[in-house]
Amino acid sequence: MRNRLILLAIFSSTLAISTPAPAGEMPIFTIRIKDHRFHPEEVQIPANTKVKLIVKNEDATPEEFESHDFNREKIIPGGKQTVVFVGPLKVGTYKFFGEFNPDTAQGRLIAK
Repeated sequence: MRNRLILLAIFSSTLAISTPAPAGEMPIFTIRIKDHRFHPEEVQIPANTKVKLIVKNEDATPEEFESHDFNREKIIPGGKQTVVFVGPLKVGTYKFFGEFNPDTAQGRLIAK
């Protein structure tokens, strides 16, 4: 029994050593919708890197997160949140807006 435990310990430690570590976690950014506006309106993200946007709609009404610049479109019910994956994007400015409130819900991703 003792020999089995020793073999199990050796095997487990070998697995831990040979398992590759993650190259790095995906950057995550949060954008809130409040009073039909994006907060913050400007989000700086790393260029040439895929990022995860968590978009939280704090309004009671739905909003559609949309961007022609990075080709995304998602409806977010009031009081809910969604995840939008973006990129990798080249250096530059990419506009997004709220389809249901385009006059007030305006924002930008700035890839640096």
